[in-house]
Amino acid sequence: MQIHFDYGFVSADSHVTEPPDCYQRFIDPAYRDRAPFIRRDEKRGDLYVIPGQDNMTVPMGLVAAAGEESSQMTFNGRDFEDWHRSGWDPAYRLNDQARDGVAAELLFATVGMQLCGHEDLDYRRACMAAYNRWLQEYCSHAPDRLFGAGQAAVKNAVDAVDELADIKKMGFKGVMMSGQPGEADYDDPSYDRLWSAAVDMELPLCFHILTNRAYGGHRGPKINALLNVVRSCQDILGMLIYSGVFDRHPDLKVVCVESDAGWAPHYAYRMDHIYKRHRFWNKAVELKRMPSEYFFENIWLTFQDDWTAFHVKDHLNIERLMWANDFPHSDSTWPLSQELLTKHAAQLSPHERRRILRDNCVELFGLDAPEQPAALS
Repeated sequence: MQIHFDYGFVSADSHVTEPPDCYQRFIDPAYRDRAPFIRRDEKRGDLYVIPGQDNMTVPMGLVAAAGEESSQMTFNGRDFEDWHRSGWDPAYRLNDQARDGVAAELLFATVGMQLCGHEDLDYRRACMAAYNRWLQEYCSHAPDRLFGAGQAAVKNAVDAVDELADIKKMGFKGVMMSGQPGEADYDDPSYDRLWSAAVDMELPLCFHILTNRAYGGHRGPKINALLNVVRSCQDILGMLIYSGVFDRHPDLKVVCVESDAGWAPHYAYRMDHIYKRHRFWNKAVELKRMPSEYFFENIWLTFQDDWTAFHVKDHLNIERLMWANDFPHSDSTWPLSQELLTKHAAQLSPHERRRILRDNCVELFGLDAPEQPAALS
């Protein structure tokens, strides 16, 4: 069956690649002398250096590898000049959107994912505030097509509410949360004020892969570690559901970003089984509904080429699935998204396709996005 897309997709998870002056230009002057910066290494290429925690470095080889053959991708050896320019220069972004059939994108950080694990919480917040100022400037180039998710350091619940207020004031449509807060954890009752604020401000809270310090470690081949990224997001979702967060805040909207969705039916079943069979000896919080009901009502899932999600669609909530192209990262489907979706989404109805490829994201984040991609120039 031939599929014709008569509308532009909306990517629920795309990225910027922070340029060399992103943090130094916008950070609070008190932190400018230790703002993240790029260092050129002869062997490893350009590295983003984040002072503190042994000066963690972010090799930029994979963060701009969209469109490359998998055999050509490399972790190291790539310089700033090699990046997709549209990752940091918005004047080039709409052309790259149009090449992939995309009308608009929700934009997340790249270097900022590593910052989520920084243990100096005041420094983390200063860097994220700087990034948000840079992102606001970037999105202003095409405010109907470039929508930002502001970063929140989440030192504690009180600080996080202030961060959400700033993010809302800056015009961002969602919040890129730190996977691990500074004080206690997200099941602590002190964070009820944060959940209430998110509902009041109509800001979906996004938990992206690689923003949780729990990620990491593996047995056997290095490639096995990449399977942990989904598990780290599942931990957060399970914590929120089992601790009764959605009972107390039924209108809270949480997004699990870039963790795929084909696994969700079994995960939801397993949550119910554990709750029914093992909640008493675990002294678990008594919930008003089954865990799977919160999962399919309060949680949205984003994915790129997870064709398994389409095959198990009848065991999911179609209204909570959102496609993304992850441009310009190495996992991106750009510039072949239309070709892949023609195959992957063939068994969906036209209504289901449009919901997943566009409307769910538009409605969740309140995007006033054009129906069609920009004209190629």
